[in-house]
Amino acid sequence: MKTRNTLETTPAVPAATATVRDDIQPCESENLDRFVTGLVTVLPFLALGLAGWQLWNNLLHVSDLIVLVIMYTLTTLGITVGFHRLFTHRSFQAKPWVRATLAILGSAAIEGPIISWVSDHRKHHAFSDEEGDPHSPHGHGDGVTGQLKGLWHAHLGWIFQHDQRGSHERYAPDLMRDPTIVWINSTFLVWAIGGLVMSFLLGWLIGGTLAAGLTGLLWGGAVRMFLLHHVTYSINSICHVFGNRAYDTSDHSGNVPWLAIASFGESWHNNHHAFPTSAHHGLKRRQIDLSALVIDGLARLGLAWDVKRPKDEQRPFKRPSGAPTA
Repeated sequence: MKTRNTLETTPAVPAATATVRDDIQPCESENLDRFVTGLVTVLPFLALGLAGWQLWNNLLHVSDLIVLVIMYTLTTLGITVGFHRLFTHRSFQAKPWVRATLAILGSAAIEGPIISWVSDHRKHHAFSDEEGDPHSPHGHGDGVTGQLKGLWHAHLGWIFQHDQRGSHERYAPDLMRDPTIVWINSTFLVWAIGGLVMSFLLGWLIGGTLAAGLTGLLWGGAVRMFLLHHVTYSINSICHVFGNRAYDTSDHSGNVPWLAIASFGESWHNNHHAFPTSAHHGLKRRQIDLSALVIDGLARLGLAWDVKRPKDEQRPFKRPSGAPTA
């Protein structure tokens, strides 16, 4: 495994030299986008009620939980290892088929097409917790009311708005030059539906009945979407208001340990904002980072290389005086 031990303090995104209003991605049909976003948000929530009814009536099968774990793991890795650490921050390099697989799995998570996702996240880092950040919980008013408004905006409200979305041409020109990624981006609906179909097929194969396939679709599709979406949203909201600030970054990012397992290491968010291009967000042995373990595993197999991680002796230079150890 080749690991690049260089300390990189800024994300692999363009410098924020343009005005905030000059780098916003226009939306062709805001009403349609809001309608689809609403469906993707509300339907998994309604499905959670159906899942609760299953539990109440002892209709939950082991096959349902297996499908949930498989689909949650695959799509979460598509977001954390793929969309975030590989495509947004270029924290490692990978074989073309590995890149394509991660892009497809991330698309199956139904958090939006890859180029839009990456553009928004790079813009978030360029303007983190300042004007221009697509989903900062700060700057929404004073007191408890302002903080609640901010948490709502960062967690869910921002996905219904289009006034601060990152311009694809400005924030993801590298991906727009990649034919494979452009194709996966343009066929996003195929991969989104494909993830649901896979949930049904897994339930059918594991449970052995059509009914098991349908409940597999419920748990591996809708319930999985609900859980993964809100874990992802929590990184935007909770991790920018609460948590341990081990490093003196210019934003309000914090490390939130209780989210680490569900988010596959993404909730070591202050670490991430201190060292955005690091493939490891958990920088200490007790900081569980499942995504980093997968990246290291790919490197050992020769499927990934140039895995970036800050040098141990350089990390303290970003730690403020008196702050707890990361």
